[in-house]
Amino acid sequence: MTQSTSDSGTAADSNVRVGVRTRSLADARLQFVRQLGATDVFVDHADVEEEPDDFNDRDGGETLAVGRDRIPTVEELVAARERVEAAGLSLTGIQSLPYSLYGDIMFGRDGSDTALDQITTLIRNLGEAGVPILGYQWNPRGVVPMRTTPVTLRGEAVGTAFDLDELDDPDTLAPGLDREYTEAEFWDNYERFLETVLPVAEEAGVRLALHPVDPPVLESMGGIPRLFRNVENFERAMDLVPSDNHGLKLCLGCFSQMGEDVEAVLRRFGERDDIVFIHFRDVVGTVPKFHETFVDEGNFHTADVVRTLDDIGYDGVVIPDHVPKMAGDDDWRHRARAFTVGYLRGVVDSVASER
Repeated sequence: MTQSTSDSGTAADSNVRVGVRTRSLADARLQFVRQLGATDVFVDHADVEEEPDDFNDRDGGETLAVGRDRIPTVEELVAARERVEAAGLSLTGIQSLPYSLYGDIMFGRDGSDTALDQITTLIRNLGEAGVPILGYQWNPRGVVPMRTTPVTLRGEAVGTAFDLDELDDPDTLAPGLDREYTEAEFWDNYERFLETVLPVAEEAGVRLALHPVDPPVLESMGGIPRLFRNVENFERAMDLVPSDNHGLKLCLGCFSQMGEDVEAVLRRFGERDDIVFIHFRDVVGTVPKFHETFVDEGNFHTADVVRTLDDIGYDGVVIPDHVPKMAGDDDWRHRARAFTVGYLRGVVDSVASER
């Protein structure tokens, strides 16, 4: 039996669902998300100090704490899932791990074993609680610059931007580093991470989803290698320790920043069944200079991308990410996020109706 649009939040015969990322699991936030017609929630970790100011949800309360020495129990995860479900939504995953939790592993420091124990505990707890996805990245956000001076968009909305020329010296060692690290070191440390966590993910029934480094393309910044900067390195990541429980948090904006044809990227990884979920955003320009914009502007055409998702049989969630700041927005950017959810739902429904 099919569901109506009012029941499911998307067109009856579409496998593409529109979700959100949020730190707050307060009743008012969940009610707002449901009213938008979104269906899936990915909860952000609690430590706002580890995120650039432009992407924070500082006002978000009643969250689920995830971080170094802050691994939610099965009971806490079940309570969060049931709270989200009571609002008519699905708690589909943890959006990402904070750098404080995976940084020691990335650099091969003394705290690696403790961090691995905490991450594997989180994966087991997620599986037992019925939360199927854990997003992660290999990108020390807050340690090296992610964005530079913002830009003004239509109607004086504000979008984040990156211009390499604004950095005095991108190769200056990042704070806390006493030397440059090699790419070979980082691949070795990453392989150890996969060898440890993927068997646990398989046993727990949880899928891990890797996000690109942002900005991509650049081989290193601050003496830190940027492994997941291009398509080839993502394929290497998926092949390094093959597992059906490992895939991509495929950020369309990052691949657009690379100058890639995002439709070709979707087909490439879709054929490999490597797409776990999608960050749906776009930019104008490419590395070394770009800025983020509204979902109906940018390098690619939204409707063509959604048609590609339909063509490859994508069955999963797309999430608005890095939305601009509109007049009257709160720190979560509720107005811009609402516009983006509505726009994406309209495009998804339209593409489904074309069949």
